[in-house]
Amino acid sequence: MDWNLIGQKLESLRRCLRRVKEKCPKDVDALSEDYDAQDILALNLTRAVQLCVDIGAHLIAGTQLSPPDTMGQTFDILMEAGIINADLAGRMKKAVGFRNLAIHNYDAINWAIVYAIARYRLTDFEDFAKAIVLASPEEI
Repeated sequence: MDWNLIGQKLESLRRCLRRVKEKCPKDVDALSEDYDAQDILALNLTRAVQLCVDIGAHLIAGTQLSPPDTMGQTFDILMEAGIINADLAGRMKKAVGFRNLAIHNYDAINWAIVYAIARYRLTDFEDFAKAIVLASPEEI
C-alpha cells in the first residue's frame, strides 16, 4: 500500500474543500447568478468525490477484498473492512450520486443542492479523510 500516494490525494482533497469554502457565495441566489462560483464549486466538489473514490479504491486494491463494481460500492467495501462506518458510507454514496449528476448532466444542476453541499456537507469529506488517516499505519 502506497501511503504516500494516499497522503497526496488527501492533500488534494483538502485543497478542493478549501477552495469550495473560499468561493462559496453568501447565499444560493448569489450562486445562481455567479457562473465563476458555479464552476469552481461544481469542479471542486466533483474532484473531492473522485479523490475519495480513488483513495478507497487504492485501499481496497491493497487487500484481499473484491474490487467494487461501482463508485458507490467502494464505500460499502470500506465499511465492510471497518475503515468507515455505515453512516459515512451512506453519505459518501450520496456524494457519488451528486458527482454523477454534475459530470453527466451539468446543465441540469440544482444550484440550491450545490450550495447546501458546499455549506453543510463538506464535513462528510472531512470525516472520510479522518477515517483514512486513522486507518493508516502511521499518520499521513
